[in-house]
Amino acid sequence: MYHVRRSLREFVRRVTLRSSPVRTSHPDALNCLIATNQFGAYCVPRSSLHRPAAQAILRGRSWEPETIAFMRANCGSGDIIHAGTYYGDFLPALATSLAKGALVWAFEANAENFRCAAITVALNAIGEKVQLTHAALGAAAGQVALTISDSSGRALGGSSHIDPGGTQSVAVVALDAIIPAERPIAILQLDVEGYEEQALRGAEALIRREKPILILETVPTGVWFESLLAACGYVPAGRFNENVAFWLGD
Repeated sequence: MYHVRRSLREFVRRVTLRSSPVRTSHPDALNCLIATNQFGAYCVPRSSLHRPAAQAILRGRSWEPETIAFMRANCGSGDIIHAGTYYGDFLPALATSLAKGALVWAFEANAENFRCAAITVALNAIGEKVQLTHAALGAAAGQVALTISDSSGRALGGSSHIDPGGTQSVAVVALDAIIPAERPIAILQLDVEGYEEQALRGAEALIRREKPILILETVPTGVWFESLLAACGYVPAGRFNENVAFWLGD
């Protein structure tokens, strides 16, 4: 069985890396590939084959392995909030590290990425552990525009970002409004392409109440964020891949 799985993985790797994206017979069909690594299986959008996070999974590796390892080691008995879910490249690893009854609250704004993330959840049978939401995080509920491709038309994948000139409309939710107050939050991880401050402003009550570990790709600057860190007693915990972590000081 091991040799069969290994041969299949190698076949998928060769095919996906040597072939170009193909057109599907219906414009609404999801054009994707299935790949695996040590944590599980993933639905990868073909539009993202040029993206580093997709290429890592297609080669049977993890994307941002140090960040994943830190989150798995430090989630304790609490929930994880994971925004910028992409096609679910963190979900199998995070879901299998949770304590009994704990959840991953996952958020993805890009519609194609969200559909792929939902399939990743199904492939790994982790639906009871993952609350997946198609939305961006912000300071308050609303609607924003999302840029999902560059000037040449290539998909941005996990780098899709909120932009007034964006072509895809998406709902915005505030964490304080949708995460129940009784949920213990161990980690709040944001990879939201420069929208971290707005997402954190929408989670200020949660942060002050739960004081979760913060893992941020873009660290906000300015008095508001510095005051929040000081008020809660946060200190830097280290840098993992492209992320900076903060946790409570001694």
